[in-house]
Amino acid sequence: MTVKSLLIKMCLTSVLSLLIIYILPFRTARAQQTPEQLAQQSAESWLALVDSGKYADSWQEASSMFKAHVTKDQWQSMIAAARDPFGKLLSRKLKSAKYATTLPGAPDGQYVVIQYESSFEHKQSGVETITPMLDKDGKWRVSGYYIK
Repeated sequence: MTVKSLLIKMCLTSVLSLLIIYILPFRTARAQQTPEQLAQQSAESWLALVDSGKYADSWQEASSMFKAHVTKDQWQSMIAAARDPFGKLLSRKLKSAKYATTLPGAPDGQYVVIQYESSFEHKQSGVETITPMLDKDGKWRVSGYYIK
């Protein structure tokens, strides 16, 4: 083996070692997230769509089970009737997030029931309940939403 080929081999080994050192912790951190954390991230992304009035987009991002039971047009009417009277969101604070494999009226699966204490322009205090589920594509997607 020549000195040049030995140096190239050593450089490649060093580069691979650095990649492993810097990338592995990120992959491990993601793998260590709980279902509650993953579902909450999904729920908050979905709620951002609803908060900005992008109701059609929120339907598109919902779970396959949700879309099988509610058409896009039905959803847009339902969510507008439920949310528009409250006005703009002022604050939202996580109240609870509970993992479940069974829920009343739903098929067995992986769910997280999340509740937020929320405040709106025209409703000072409300509770939003949002239920992401682990969907067929392996992503957490919203399967239910209720506000009171």
